[in-house]
Amino acid sequence: MGLLGVLLSVWGNPENSGICISCFMENSAGALGLHGNARLQYLRPELPGFVLGAVLSAFAAGEFRPRGGNAPVLRLFSGLFLIVGCAIFVGCPIKMLLRLCAGDLTALIAAAGLVSGVWIGLQLLARGVDLGPQQETNSVNGFLIPLLFVLLFIFVIIPPPFVIASTEGSSSRHAPVFISLASGLFIGAIAQRSRFCITGSLRDIILMGKRAPQLAGFAAFAVSAIIVSIATGGMRVSLYGQPGAHLEHFWSFLGMLLVGWISVMIGGCPFRQLVKAGEGDADAGMAVAGMFLGGALVQSWGIAATAAGVPNSGKVAALAGIAFALLVSLFFRNRSTN
Repeated sequence: MGLLGVLLSVWGNPENSGICISCFMENSAGALGLHGNARLQYLRPELPGFVLGAVLSAFAAGEFRPRGGNAPVLRLFSGLFLIVGCAIFVGCPIKMLLRLCAGDLTALIAAAGLVSGVWIGLQLLARGVDLGPQQETNSVNGFLIPLLFVLLFIFVIIPPPFVIASTEGSSSRHAPVFISLASGLFIGAIAQRSRFCITGSLRDIILMGKRAPQLAGFAAFAVSAIIVSIATGGMRVSLYGQPGAHLEHFWSFLGMLLVGWISVMIGGCPFRQLVKAGEGDADAGMAVAGMFLGGALVQSWGIAATAAGVPNSGKVAALAGIAFALLVSLFFRNRSTN
């Protein structure tokens, strides 16, 4: 993933955005006409690749299991606020790591925010915050989100007239379609087998330290991304002039704190939600639906940050997301747990 995350930018994706779930959601929502920002409209082939790669891997391993739990609307809003937090920073946790590995020092503050959010989520889990157990469910529930991405896969291969593609801006920059699809399928498959998750890795490192099995995978991602960034000339160590970055560090910190906190509550970062949806997890499917909604709203409502900074509506949305996470933590706490 570290290798392909850099190479996809070399092959045409925006710089330091070879893989970015929130960017891909915003672009794809625009391509489907869900927002009107003409610079951010392109159906990213990597998205259906991630989900369908996970589906194929899960079926091959006998791990496709339709399941679900409680609070579906809450999970929908959790997915929405995941994208809000990412949009404030301008990138998901994977893009944050890719930016760090390319020398973007603005991502250091965001990384501190993500770790803080994961830590807060862990403290609340230890105090009994729980959205409810999962159970086996009707197979239709497990297939709905994968079928949606099959449809998006078809739209990528045979674009219908209503799918929009930007002719300028960051969405006009993309790797060749079949390279993007193949990369997405491969990454989705290996992520399903390895259970890779940025926030999940941070959670286990916080809990287990050097004994965390995910530490090796996390390090492999970072080392490979750094090596390829240097080899391809993408390494520029600086706080200023980084592509797609802004200097409102307090809000980058809060945005990633929100992402880390919610990711722990719902069991995975935005990328992990896609992979789990590909395994038949209807709870993750609701979060993915919320992420699509978030991808539309952060553009339609002017929430997303840009290189110029974080708009006031974005600051309000970030604070609303933190209030949402706090309320969930209060109302879904098992009072019998100390």
